Amino acid sequence: MLLEVSGLEVRYGGIRAVKGIEFAIAAGELVCLIGANGAGKSSTLRAICGLTPVYAGGVRYGGADIAATPVYERPRRGLVMVPEGRGIFPQLSVEENLAMGAFSRDDADVASDLERQYQSFPRLKERRTQTAGTLSGGEQQMLAIGRALMARPKLLLLDEPSMGLAPLLVAKIFEIVREIAAQGVTILLVEQNARLALEIAHRGYVMESGTIGLAGEAQRLLADPRVREAYLGEGAA
Repeated sequence: MLLEVSGLEVRYGGIRAVKGIEFAIAAGELVCLIGANGAGKSSTLRAICGLTPVYAGGVRYGGADIAATPVYERPRRGLVMVPEGRGIFPQLSVEENLAMGAFSRDDADVASDLERQYQSFPRLKERRTQTAGTLSGGEQQMLAIGRALMARPKLLLLDEPSMGLAPLLVAKIFEIVREIAAQGVTILLVEQNARLALEIAHRGYVMESGTIGLAGEAQRLLADPRVREAYLGEGAA
């Protein structure tokens, strides 16, 4: 398994945001983590990346315990996150933001990878010298994803990529996520739009109040009456 989470617990003071969850992701999988606001999804991603302290349990990546691995070192090992809210550098240009994604690399392929992002995101190429903070929400999300891809991730963590976007842009972002997965990048997708997430994922986990309530093949979860009623806006059959 590329990622193994065992007994993971995250606390904020006396509040247990994540309560001892366990799951694993194999290389090449696209796995989604769905659930309501406050279920612990983003806290789980932040703990995997080292941005939030792990109170108990552990995270293994590539077969190794990464508890002692500094946050800045994890992208060098291929563990990269696109945070909720995009997290771009608003005062830098589009191209400078993309270059920041390759800060941990010293190989000769950075320039070719930059051109690859422009091929994948033609709108970013049109705006390569534009200040990133002046982009639309959809363009900023494309930029955040392109910046992450500049690190050549083995495991890409996506936190709410559709948040705040118009329906047409949401469809475009999910198309991009599907294409990235087809290129062999392993993806853990946290998303409130449960239907779209499950439609493109191989497997899914449903988080409820800091625990995993349901897990299984994505298509099976799509058909589960509990998921349909709670997350898809449909009445139980």
